[in-house]
Amino acid sequence: MYAGAKRVVVSLWKVNDTASAKLMEKFYQKMLNDRQNPVAALRAAQLEMWQTEQWQAPYYWAAFIVQGEWN
Repeated sequence: MYAGAKRVVVSLWKVNDTASAKLMEKFYQKMLNDRQNPVAALRAAQLEMWQTEQWQAPYYWAAFIVQGEWN
Protein backbone atom coordinates (compact mmCIF):
# COMPACT_ATOMS: atom_id res chain seq x y z
CA MET A 1 0.00 0.00 0.00
CA TYR A 2 2.86 2.39 0.77
CA ALA A 3 4.31 1.75 -2.68
CA GLY A 4 1.10 2.99 -4.31
CA ALA A 5 -0.96 -0.18 -4.75
CA LYS A 6 -4.71 0.51 -4.64
CA ARG A 7 -5.38 -2.89 -3.12
CA VAL A 8 -3.60 -6.04 -2.01
CA VAL A 9 -4.66 -9.62 -1.39
CA VAL A 10 -3.36 -10.78 1.97
CA SER A 11 -3.52 -13.91 4.06
CA LEU A 12 -4.68 -13.76 7.68
CA TRP A 13 -2.82 -16.93 8.62
CA LYS A 14 -0.11 -19.20 7.25
CA VAL A 15 -1.57 -21.28 4.43
CA ASN A 16 -0.26 -24.28 2.50
CA ASP A 17 1.96 -23.05 -0.38
CA THR A 18 0.39 -25.32 -2.98
CA ALA A 19 -3.13 -24.27 -2.00
CA SER A 20 -2.09 -20.59 -2.10
CA ALA A 21 -0.63 -21.00 -5.57
CA LYS A 22 -3.78 -22.75 -6.81
CA LEU A 23 -6.03 -20.04 -5.34
CA MET A 24 -3.92 -17.24 -6.85
CA GLU A 25 -3.97 -18.97 -10.23
CA LYS A 26 -7.77 -19.08 -10.14
CA PHE A 27 -7.95 -15.50 -8.81
CA TYR A 28 -5.84 -14.04 -11.63
CA GLN A 29 -7.63 -16.09 -14.29
CA LYS A 30 -10.96 -14.69 -13.12
CA MET A 31 -9.61 -11.16 -12.92
CA LEU A 32 -7.73 -11.13 -16.22
CA ASN A 33 -9.70 -13.53 -18.43
CA ASP A 34 -13.22 -13.06 -17.03
CA ARG A 35 -12.72 -9.33 -16.28
CA GLN A 36 -14.06 -9.64 -12.72
CA ASN A 37 -13.15 -7.00 -10.16
CA PRO A 38 -10.64 -8.19 -7.53
CA VAL A 39 -13.20 -8.82 -4.79
CA ALA A 40 -15.52 -10.81 -7.07
CA ALA A 41 -12.56 -12.72 -8.53
CA LEU A 42 -11.30 -13.68 -5.06
CA ARG A 43 -14.75 -14.82 -3.97
CA ALA A 44 -15.23 -16.87 -7.14
CA ALA A 45 -11.79 -18.45 -6.72
CA GLN A 46 -12.55 -19.28 -3.08
CA LEU A 47 -15.89 -20.84 -3.99
CA GLU A 48 -14.22 -22.90 -6.69
CA MET A 49 -11.62 -24.13 -4.19
CA TRP A 50 -14.41 -24.97 -1.71
CA GLN A 51 -16.08 -27.16 -4.34
CA THR A 52 -12.87 -29.11 -4.96
CA GLU A 53 -12.47 -32.15 -2.72
CA GLN A 54 -8.72 -31.65 -2.25
CA TRP A 55 -9.03 -27.98 -1.18
CA GLN A 56 -12.50 -28.04 0.42
CA ALA A 57 -11.39 -27.19 3.97
CA PRO A 58 -11.59 -23.43 4.69
CA TYR A 59 -8.02 -23.58 5.99
CA TYR A 60 -6.85 -23.60 2.36
CA TRP A 61 -8.78 -20.62 1.01
CA ALA A 62 -10.58 -18.63 3.72
CA ALA A 63 -7.50 -16.77 4.97
CA PHE A 64 -7.35 -14.49 1.93
CA ILE A 65 -8.94 -11.03 1.89
CA VAL A 66 -8.68 -7.87 -0.20
CA GLN A 67 -7.34 -4.79 1.60
CA GLY A 68 -7.75 -1.33 0.09
CA GLU A 69 -10.16 -0.24 -2.63
CA TRP A 70 -12.88 -2.83 -3.21
CA ASN A 71 -13.87 -1.98 -6.76
